[in-house]
Amino acid sequence: MIEIVKFPDKLLKKQSLDVDSINNEILSIADKLTFVLDYYNHCVGIAAVQIGYLTRIVAVDVSKTKNKNHGRIIMINPAILEKSLDGIVTKEGCLSIPDYLAYVSRPKKITVGYIDLNGKKQTLEAKRFEAVVIQHEIDHLDGILFIDKIASTDCLIDRI
Repeated sequence: MIEIVKFPDKLLKKQSLDVDSINNEILSIADKLTFVLDYYNHCVGIAAVQIGYLTRIVAVDVSKTKNKNHGRIIMINPAILEKSLDGIVTKEGCLSIPDYLAYVSRPKKITVGYIDLNGKKQTLEAKRFEAVVIQHEIDHLDGILFIDKIASTDCLIDRI
């Protein structure tokens, strides 16, 4: 079993480091991230820091939902290149903060650049739920948790 780093562990608040090259360690981290996606039925995204690696890698797969999406994506050194001005408010949760959900506002559409497992630069446009998940995971790489984004006490965390 792969242990999930849980709040208030200080690792979750640290900036993850860029990946310089795709090697066996990076491929192993990617395998562990996909294992977590498969193991937890409700998991649609996971960042390397959540499994103890301070490395800029995320895995996203919203295909378990009814939303249009790009399927399973492993993103190395992801960066948001563009954000729409119109937003979307969704209820977010996180394996690192179990049993809690909160409403968070994020851009509805994003363009993200990243490196794939073959070392090739990629650009992806994501909308709605997939965009929210990608933003949530990139936030993890920057030491930001969804609870840091709660706009007001009107959006107070709900216990599941």
